[in-house]
Amino acid sequence: MDHLELAPRGDGPVNDVAVLGAGMHPWGKWGRNFVEYGTAAARAALADAGIGWPEVRSVVGADTVRCGYPGHVAGATFARALGWQGARVASVYAACASGAQAIGAARDQILAGAADVVLVVGADSAPKGFFAPAGGDRPDDPDWLRFRLLGATNPAYFALFARRRMALHGDTAEDFARVKVKNAAAGALNPYARYRRTVTAEEVAASAVVADPLRLLDICATSDGGAALVLSSLAYARRHGASDPVRIRAVSTVTPTYPRTVLDLPDIATDSAAGVEPSPHPFRASLALAAYEEAGLDPGDLSLAEVYDLSTALELDWYEDIGLCAAGEGAKLLREGATTLGGRIPVNPSGGLASFGEAVPAQAIAQVCELTWQLRGSAGDRQVPGARAGITANQGLFGHGSAIIAVR
Repeated sequence: MDHLELAPRGDGPVNDVAVLGAGMHPWGKWGRNFVEYGTAAARAALADAGIGWPEVRSVVGADTVRCGYPGHVAGATFARALGWQGARVASVYAACASGAQAIGAARDQILAGAADVVLVVGADSAPKGFFAPAGGDRPDDPDWLRFRLLGATNPAYFALFARRRMALHGDTAEDFARVKVKNAAAGALNPYARYRRTVTAEEVAASAVVADPLRLLDICATSDGGAALVLSSLAYARRHGASDPVRIRAVSTVTPTYPRTVLDLPDIATDSAAGVEPSPHPFRASLALAAYEEAGLDPGDLSLAEVYDLSTALELDWYEDIGLCAAGEGAKLLREGATTLGGRIPVNPSGGLASFGEAVPAQAIAQVCELTWQLRGSAGDRQVPGARAGITANQGLFGHGSAIIAVR
């Protein structure tokens, strides 16, 4: 995968932290407060880790901005719901990368010696329909502007990226449908998924057009749900009896660079490219590249990947961005069966957002939960045999994005 210009394997620091516990609340549209989902996931993660809540010395919450004031202070909100016991707290908002940045903050605390064991929690109660900006006039907010000036809802952006793939690489609506069929088959095996049934290509083609060329079954829903992790130092893990835990080896949260050669949501303008050479890597590819460099791994070391399939077409972009194939070859990789369960490099064995929907603060944490279960060999019928390393990737608003690498 030399098109990514990877650093030599082994370069850079290796600052592993252990994943002692992973837990989730099933995703759906339950109509309850997000705190309920987060505390259920937290208790599940603590039980999975085999430790009591009083042993946790720090809580990092991934924020939701839609659920009122408590959502902005998620660390304290979840600590209070679990029962005040003196742990330090932090709260992180980074749009769709909130969960990954919460994991990064927890890792930093552990590596700095501020806490031996940290609970990371994200949860959301999502609105009906697609996400939209909050009410009121905010002419300096690019997210508000793209709705008011362009009418560019999230599905409209997804459709523009799909059309771009069709124009540049010859992808077809049938290719996009294959992604949904693949992810629905995996999601049918996942007890935490919202949608747990298989889907045919004919069903995708028969679903309503939302933003041409994407149909209803090409686009992920909005969901309620929660996810949590218990992270610790390796020394704490050994004292706790976990001699070979899943380890987080890299957390990448880099920002874009100017000039922007590809418009990303919600940007509607770019810096001038007249006097500056563009970066050799688009933003999404830079996220994965930074993670590989930190981990001392390359795409050939991966056993699986969890990527941010807001739409079927966007999943194909991620194949290329995380280095599984060269630009324009994502659909070919899919057609070959390489990214299905049982394939060479399964992508979204959890079922992805196609099967879960978006619960924004929880989804990057949920991705790491799936890596954890896969690397432990405890993923049941969706298990990737012999999984040893995996990557997550997602992108959110305002230059937020993330990639996390976990190993066993």
